Amino acid sequence: MFTDPVKNLRAFGIREDAVVADLGAGTGFYSVAAGHMAPKGKVYAVEIVKDFLMTIKNKVRDARLNNVEILWGDVEKSGGTKLRDSIVDSVIASNILHQVKDKEKFILEIKRILKPRGRVLLVDLSPFSVLGAKMIIPKNKAREVFEKAGLVFEREIDAGAHHYGMIFVKE
Repeated sequence: MFTDPVKNLRAFGIREDAVVADLGAGTGFYSVAAGHMAPKGKVYAVEIVKDFLMTIKNKVRDARLNNVEILWGDVEKSGGTKLRDSIVDSVIASNILHQVKDKEKFILEIKRILKPRGRVLLVDLSPFSVLGAKMIIPKNKAREVFEKAGLVFEREIDAGAHHYGMIFVKE
């Protein structure tokens, strides 16, 4: 792993009572870290790859977290996260932007589930990668897509040598 979820979430600033959605949770690194940081809150780990759901479940169990709910969901569809409108304080979108085909629908789903003044942590690969330039979304393009969808850029975070990190706010 090239990036540190705990460091990135500290820079993001998750409250202990926050409601958080980790979209494209993968194998649960951010979900578990967020679960520890929001012990009085709730973390929704949303993932479409069914095999990963059991991996997340095992990590959550091993970490003895009771505030992480694991959901199978499609983040590129309206309502695909299975979360209610305006329910979350914070969205984590780590290493997913370069994977989603419909970035506009993905960001609309983020906006739908975020509370007013809710925040998004975007972490994605920098153009160093062995994945090739076709898959990488440059930082300036990522910012442009999020701002075009109506999210306001707050600031950048240091997400490591091979990633960029940005925080956006729903106004």
